[in-house]
Amino acid sequence: MLDANRLTDIRKRLIRMHYESGVGHIGGNLSAIDALAVMFNEHMTANDRFVLSKGHSAGALYVALWSAGRLTDADLTTFHKDATLLAGHPPASGIDGILFATGSLGHGLSLAAGTALALSLKGEEGHVYCLTSDGEWQEGSTWEALIFACHHGLSNLTILIDHNRLQGFGSTADVASMAPLWERLAGFDVDMQIIDGHDPAAIRTALHASVAKPRLIVLETVKGKGISFMENRMEWHYLPLNDETYRQAIDDLAQR
Repeated sequence: MLDANRLTDIRKRLIRMHYESGVGHIGGNLSAIDALAVMFNEHMTANDRFVLSKGHSAGALYVALWSAGRLTDADLTTFHKDATLLAGHPPASGIDGILFATGSLGHGLSLAAGTALALSLKGEEGHVYCLTSDGEWQEGSTWEALIFACHHGLSNLTILIDHNRLQGFGSTADVASMAPLWERLAGFDVDMQIIDGHDPAAIRTALHASVAKPRLIVLETVKGKGISFMENRMEWHYLPLNDETYRQAIDDLAQR
């Protein structure tokens, strides 16, 4: 079971990977990493599938796979480099545990729902997990996928929403407000929970719930979680780390 020290080490490795590669998208990786780390280290079985709909958080997915022993430290050093499998968004093939190339938001839940239905029709074991951003719930395709999942009663599907309230060009409230999002979702035939997305115990409890309908877990998160100058700052959707900000980030995490 992951403890606070291990989760901090995972965050440090995520930060170092982004620093060494010189790329951004750090804020949304930090809001998602706790849920991904718990899922891959403690919860998912060999029969389960995962779809990262918010593909710009590929770094968090790679580091979660690394923390579970499914990628090596050497693999992480190739992140975003030429000819790498660890691209800025998940690749279509080549990494065990990554089923689909994702990045253009609004597609992942459809892929996950289709996979869940296929497993059900074939009578195969396994659960499908899909992590979405809150911003992509502004897209019609995501709602269509939810309608599909509810219509087919996909009890083998769990949808997680990284609800950090920020997207590429501002807050979700300013860009296209549906706040509170869970009130819009409450009308669907899903089992919905709203939890602290940085609390491992809450994540474990929500993931282990067993219900006869699709599950929807709203993760209340903080963009840039754990690094004081990144938290709730939209610009860290884009900015890379330089030497100074990398040292500051590591110092922040060391003091957790």
